[in-house]
Amino acid sequence: MKLGNLGGRAQLIVNDLAFDVERASAGRFGPTLTAIYDRFDEFVRAVPTFALGEAQPFSVVDLGSPVPAPRQVFAVGLNYHGHAAEAGVPVPAVPAVFTKFQSSLGTPFAPVPRVGETLDWEVEIVVVLAREAVRVSEADAWSYVAGLAVGQDYSERTMQFAAGGQFSLGKSYQGLGPIGPWLTTLDELSEPDRLHLECWVGEDQVQNAWSDDMVFSIPALISQLSHITPLWAGDVIFSGTPAGVGITAQPSRFLQVGEVVRSSIEGLGTIENLVVAPE
Repeated sequence: MKLGNLGGRAQLIVNDLAFDVERASAGRFGPTLTAIYDRFDEFVRAVPTFALGEAQPFSVVDLGSPVPAPRQVFAVGLNYHGHAAEAGVPVPAVPAVFTKFQSSLGTPFAPVPRVGETLDWEVEIVVVLAREAVRVSEADAWSYVAGLAVGQDYSERTMQFAAGGQFSLGKSYQGLGPIGPWLTTLDELSEPDRLHLECWVGEDQVQNAWSDDMVFSIPALISQLSHITPLWAGDVIFSGTPAGVGITAQPSRFLQVGEVVRSSIEGLGTIENLVVAPE
């Protein structure tokens, strides 16, 4: 199942068509995705009973974020062996977690402002929680996941490393966290632990890796986080980026106005962002 956001309304995405969830469920669910996450297990059980009715054609560029208002947004640094190696640092013994502000989350095809001269790219698998998770075991963690999406954790590196490290600030400028194009539930994925991630800047492929290179798997991240703080339905985890970011290139490469960043993950789709001058 794919869940999308058109004009703030939750949609079931079937091929190239969208079906309004509130209408299909006769008012039981929706109209927003946030409302669905609060009752996600009930929603999944009810979907086979929906009367899909009239389809709505749509353009992917009109899609909004599939998680427009999470209560908590976590992100993980140095979570791929290849990325730690290119950065010249040892892999962490525990997840290197920081938070992103909700206002940083953007839509999948929105322009991204070049907020500084060292703006970098980071394609990531985004995890969305289905229900409250408290002290969850790693073995049970996948059952707490509503689905996955493509994310970009755009990073203004100068701010990120200022004053001893400002990861939350350097990665939380408005619009630097696009997610999309929709939420894909786990039943659509044959191997959710091994997905192929790719990122292009213009015609240059800059990232190309598999998610089984993670230092801490998605279930491990959920388990460890949930032993420290409750995770709630609709919460978001940016699970880390593989090798190939701009700051570690020789020489370093940062995004310029007019460049297009395309981020793709096997089974989850593609998002695309034009880099623009900030207002």
